[in-house]
Amino acid sequence: DHGIWDGLLQRHVRPIRGGVATQVDYAGMARERALLKGYLDALAAVPEADFLRWPKPERLAFLINGYNAGTVELVLTAWPKLASIKDLGSLLTSPWKQRFMSLLGQTRSLDDIEQGLIRAKGGFDEPRIHLAVNCARIGCPALRPEAYTAARLEAQLADATRGFLADRTRNRAAAGALEVSSIFKWYGDDFVPVGGLRTFLASQGTALGLTDAQRAAVVDGSLKIVFLDYDWRLNGMP
Repeated sequence: DHGIWDGLLQRHVRPIRGGVATQVDYAGMARERALLKGYLDALAAVPEADFLRWPKPERLAFLINGYNAGTVELVLTAWPKLASIKDLGSLLTSPWKQRFMSLLGQTRSLDDIEQGLIRAKGGFDEPRIHLAVNCARIGCPALRPEAYTAARLEAQLADATRGFLADRTRNRAAAGALEVSSIFKWYGDDFVPVGGLRTFLASQGTALGLTDAQRAAVVDGSLKIVFLDYDWRLNGMP
């Protein structure tokens, strides 16, 4: 039951720019931090054996919500004295490698959840998770103002994908090029199961605002793909 997390998101995540991005009210999240910790404790109480018996959509929704809720909790450990989640790291350890939350019988980092569980080869093979997990940076895809659920997962992933690609600050057609988020550079290999990054981007031509000719040029490689600079600032409300 992701109801607690869903309520926190509805109360403290604000859509901006027509809904293609969001800002998080971390002050509001801090006021209800006990609820957030209660939700994380509920996730931690799920035995791995039970988790492995769930259908794939239920497992993926569980992990996406766990990652996103864990990210908010990590930010709150230093809120309000940080301008970027990167400030929580050090020269030796990134914030995504800090083991601070219990999940499926182990104390895990955000990287453990994303890289070890969600992106594990032969597991989900779902590249759209990169448009659903939120790392508390402005450059990230929006933190959805509702929890992911097994019943609606496909529709939610499709909507998150459309929203992110429709954000012209991060993805846009330009003269002689398609300019997209650096996320697609870092995780380009994850799109191989859906035909590769170019095929995926062409399939999302409507959200990207591409003409039919531009779609074809993306597929055949004649339209250059340029990866935009990434905004590492915190995705909090001003």
